[in-house]
Amino acid sequence: MTGIHDGRGGPDTIGIDIGGTSVRAGVISADGTMVDAARAETPRSARALERCLDRLVGELSARNEVAAVGLAVAGFLDPERTTVNFAPHLPWRDVRVPEEMSRRVGMPVVMEHDANSAAWAEYVYGGAKRAEVTCVVAIGTGIGAALIVDGKLFRGAFGVAPELGHLQVVPDGRPCDCGKSGCWERYCSGTALVETAIDLMAPSGTHGLLMAREVAADPGSLTGRRVAAAAEAGDPVAQEAVADFAKWLGVGLAMVSDIFDPDLIVLGGGVGASSRLYLDDARDHFARLLTGAKYRRRARIRATELGERAGMLGAAAIARDAVAARR
Repeated sequence: MTGIHDGRGGPDTIGIDIGGTSVRAGVISADGTMVDAARAETPRSARALERCLDRLVGELSARNEVAAVGLAVAGFLDPERTTVNFAPHLPWRDVRVPEEMSRRVGMPVVMEHDANSAAWAEYVYGGAKRAEVTCVVAIGTGIGAALIVDGKLFRGAFGVAPELGHLQVVPDGRPCDCGKSGCWERYCSGTALVETAIDLMAPSGTHGLLMAREVAADPGSLTGRRVAAAAEAGDPVAQEAVADFAKWLGVGLAMVSDIFDPDLIVLGGGVGASSRLYLDDARDHFARLLTGAKYRRRARIRATELGERAGMLGAAAIARDAVAARR
């Protein structure tokens, strides 16, 4: 991906954002308009996930004329983006997903990391077009990250950079699905927000609170969205959990800024939609922890303009570019 993309021209394409919790699919026009949409919970097995994707594409392509499918995948892809090597929250291991899916659905399928897809959408349709160095941090089930430098996605030597969610911030901390412990996403994600809230409820004895009643009624019902909603409604335990989340977000963003020195950091993902609850506190933590903060310019930190559509929009734009390149 190089140069300035004007976001205009080309056929409608399907963008699918495959996250650890949900699969969101949309038919996207060249100007970034979502024409149609479908959604499903993320299946746990590889075969069930593939059937889910085929079904969503079938539904959308039956109602719309589309030229290709773009997949935004939360996982490690090979440098050519033909194979999912490993995905902590998905069942694929060394699977050539685009090739196999293309054969099943009968149209071109291309694949990109989900955070790269969201970042590309910010560059094409959002507020990142004028930034020289943009870091996108997508906060959902885990943390995805992407870096755009002078209009180009930076993937590293082997296609996996920047894997920021699995930087260790707490030695011997919470275990992570990646196999390590104390990863940033274990303290700063939707999953982490729930775990922190439950940890805080255990010794508090505040059984009359909104979240405590939900957990008592259905221990598996608590989600990051519900914690955020409870915090907004005034639940003190939820507010404390959000404050802890904000602290760890500031810690991580200071590390990111020390490493990459971006001029813009964009927060996206499902938890990013609740940024009004924690963003000011996170900026304060960031400013205190940034090395040499008094003597350097600091990155602007803002929430995405595109919301949860970003992964779909970016994947669809990448698929549209792939179709154009083959002509």
